[in-house]
Amino acid sequence: MNSIYPTLQTRKPRSLAYELVEKLTADIHGGRLNAKQKLPTEADIVAAFGVSRTVVREAISKLQAAGLVETRHGIGTFVLAQTDTPFFRVDSNQLSTLHDVIALLELRISIETEAAALAALRRTNENLVVMQEATRAFLSAIELGKDAISADFQFHHEIARATQNSHFADMMKSLGSQSIPRARLEDVTGQEPMRLAYLRRVHQEHDSILNAIEAQDVESARAAMRTHLSNSRDRHKNANQAASNSDMKG
Repeated sequence: MNSIYPTLQTRKPRSLAYELVEKLTADIHGGRLNAKQKLPTEADIVAAFGVSRTVVREAISKLQAAGLVETRHGIGTFVLAQTDTPFFRVDSNQLSTLHDVIALLELRISIETEAAALAALRRTNENLVVMQEATRAFLSAIELGKDAISADFQFHHEIARATQNSHFADMMKSLGSQSIPRARLEDVTGQEPMRLAYLRRVHQEHDSILNAIEAQDVESARAAMRTHLSNSRDRHKNANQAASNSDMKG
């Protein structure tokens, strides 16, 4: 891989991430990285491009949001099949404000509430194992102060898979990890204790959803998912209102 990819020049991390995204995107569209092919490991990409792990993770997150790759927890990141057929997707520029994030959460409530109910009805033991792994990865990430967005999205995506209805999984894949509005709320709360309290609350809500799905309790799964996403929507509504009040005072 070193012979193919020259080391990126020294720049700000965000610029490096965008340059890495451009290079990997070109390889995907150019056929040098094929559908279903596993991307090199994070360590290999770091070595090949001479960038930090943070830059690699940001680039992978952007590729996920663009629908170019999919990360499977504990396995790796794989190239998704590209198609000329138009498909539903929420671009990052459609999530530039808290109002946009709230609107997306309203869509997720309508979709994922029923997905959780169907997952409770149809889930397999294999589905449960992957969801359990995602919740453990989420808790481990927040306790270690690491990025938990990937594990969070993985949990929700696996619930969609557990419906055994590919349309739910495809919809979640189209939304991508950018549908997890964690970073925006962190900007609002600002303080580390508040951030940790919020993330631990999210973990508890995930546990409630998982327990209901494991018990194959359809109504409880539906209610737990609605509560989880509604709580997220309401937190952002409160943050949006607080920001509006601050602007008025200014």
